[in-house]
Amino acid sequence: MSFTLAIVGRPNVGKSTLFNRLVGRKLALVDDTPGVTRDLREGDAKLGDLRFTVIDSAGLEDVTDDSLQGRMRRLTERAVEMADICLFVVDARAGITATDRVFAEILRRKNAHVIVAANKAEGKLADAGVMEAYELGLGEPVRLSAEHGEGMDELYHLLRPHADAFAERAALDAPEVDVDVTDGDEEGGPRMPTLERPLQIAVIGRPNAGKSTLINKIIGEERLLTGPEAGITRDAISVPANFMGTPMRIFDTAGMRKKARVVEKLEKLSVSDGIRAVRFAEVVVVLLDVEVPFEQQDLRIADFAETEGRAVVVAANKWDLEEDKTEKLKALREAFERLLPQLRGAPMVTVSAKTGKGLDRLHDAIMKAYDVWNRRISTARLNQWLGAMTEAHPPPAPGGRRIKLRYMTQVKTRPPAFVVMTNHADLLPESYSRYLVNGLRADFDMPGTPIRLTFRSHAEKNPYKDQKFHTPSRLRKHTEGKAREDYRKR
Repeated sequence: MSFTLAIVGRPNVGKSTLFNRLVGRKLALVDDTPGVTRDLREGDAKLGDLRFTVIDSAGLEDVTDDSLQGRMRRLTERAVEMADICLFVVDARAGITATDRVFAEILRRKNAHVIVAANKAEGKLADAGVMEAYELGLGEPVRLSAEHGEGMDELYHLLRPHADAFAERAALDAPEVDVDVTDGDEEGGPRMPTLERPLQIAVIGRPNAGKSTLINKIIGEERLLTGPEAGITRDAISVPANFMGTPMRIFDTAGMRKKARVVEKLEKLSVSDGIRAVRFAEVVVVLLDVEVPFEQQDLRIADFAETEGRAVVVAANKWDLEEDKTEKLKALREAFERLLPQLRGAPMVTVSAKTGKGLDRLHDAIMKAYDVWNRRISTARLNQWLGAMTEAHPPPAPGGRRIKLRYMTQVKTRPPAFVVMTNHADLLPESYSRYLVNGLRADFDMPGTPIRLTFRSHAEKNPYKDQKFHTPSRLRKHTEGKAREDYRKR
């Protein structure tokens, strides 16, 4: 990536629509409601032959206090300072407002490279607004329609000179190093995370559980918007992190409330965005509020992560506020075993997102869950184990028909999935499947990870299947007739 482009402007001028246009995917939530975007979202942009990093920011509000809007503004100003180029988006149909003029002055001071983009400029109704954009004193505005993709060529020609300059500067500043490209992974072992392919982590939980605060503490900077208000995060924002030496990409998701309470269209979009992040993740951290842990919605969230087949880590946050830690930890573990039997044995740790206590335990739990999620067992060991399990507890014989488990093999990892060949797969009860799954967890050290066990019928080839035989009555008549004929001949 040759440079970084930050998209800034008032709320509802089309910044997220332009961001999606540049990255070529609908990563950012888009809605007519002003102020949908609250965090900084990064993406890999492509415009012609240009490749660069683009940052979608919250709408600039003329507020400087510690309110939610004030914190959003400070986060956006940070994006302006860290970006190489700022794309200042204004609404050509609404014209230039007093707020646009205030922020034009701020951009003039904070960033040397500013491009004005007059968005929603399709049609003659936008001509007056485009002409007004000259008044900002930031150069000639580029006329765009992010919704329809108009004006992308003009934007390319404005970015091209800056891209060349930043590329030359990067080449001069780049250190000369030798890169070791050998892969040290053992055959059959889990993929080791690298900078190019980091470990994908999703942090999910109820609103106000402290997800954004925890991620900020892990990456060591105030990258995500936080505060006492519930439901601040709306987008599933991903941030790169080097978590105690392990390259990761961590997804911060919107808080998930009970479905009956989710009535606003925007919240529905936020929750679906979080669900999509879980499906992309390799390890899911279910974050609980230690003051009210394992509420009904927490159980649904954890069960959803297990159903999706992700490796799961349960983390109880706000541990610094707990006084009787020994008794509380005992109660947490008891409730975990009782309420989430499908995740029995999964790592559960206590953390404090505010102070950073317990982050080492969280890292170890994530790596352990990831290792188990990738575990592979040889077919020879599985069949030896299956023989011992069926000898200790034979399958039932419904209707007098004996069920034989012939052999077993592992068909995939991530999560571990096994197939057992049998003669009556449809008659095997669920209780026997649970017996085998619990045995796999215990005997092959796979606690907590989702295990998929499938039974398939193995019909033996009958060599006489297609041949016709006499029925017993016909056979008897045939024998008697033959005997009578022999008697007459004698």
